[in-house]
Amino acid sequence: MTTTAAEFAHTLETHAPRYNVQLTPAAVARLTSYHQLVGVWNARLHLVAPCTPAEFATRHVLESLIALRSLSTGARVADVGSGAGLPIIPCLIVRSDLSATLIEAATKKAVFLREALSQLELRERAQVRAERFEQKTAPAAEFITCRALERFAGMLPRLIEWSPPTSTLLLFGGPALREKIEQLALAYDAEQLPETERRFLFIIKREPNRTG
Repeated sequence: MTTTAAEFAHTLETHAPRYNVQLTPAAVARLTSYHQLVGVWNARLHLVAPCTPAEFATRHVLESLIALRSLSTGARVADVGSGAGLPIIPCLIVRSDLSATLIEAATKKAVFLREALSQLELRERAQVRAERFEQKTAPAAEFITCRALERFAGMLPRLIEWSPPTSTLLLFGGPALREKIEQLALAYDAEQLPETERRFLFIIKREPNRTG
């Protein structure tokens, strides 16, 4: 194992309890492979901002895995603005009962996502849509996840309207997103993410017949 891979894996194992995340050795190995894959593609596609292996483990992977507590057994997930595959690829790696549709408007990033799903042996449970989310009807899904969407707060009304009427949205964001959620008078719960004061997982349950 390279020094970079070892640092990433060690950080996952030592910090997971703080995030209330349980990881098997097999999951750590596959998450390490995912980190290495992102590293190979990142120079060309700018999937994530430059960061150390330890930062990627905490800020990106372990934060993403917090969503697992809200995902029911056998959940179908639509991940909007997948980019580097966050939060959904780490969730798929750790939970074999999940299935997902990854929606990514940037064609080159969609190519990366398909390659990642293939190399990580996730293709049987996940597919990629290379399009803007609002261009087509939402896939059948009980949960919508989104961690990085361009103009997130401004796009929130469209995302709410697009989401299946009984779905639950799991949205990662900060004060601006909270302000927009409250402007729309949406009922929500907010879970503060570890090691930060300004990032949260916002949990919004769609109300049938509500358009946002």
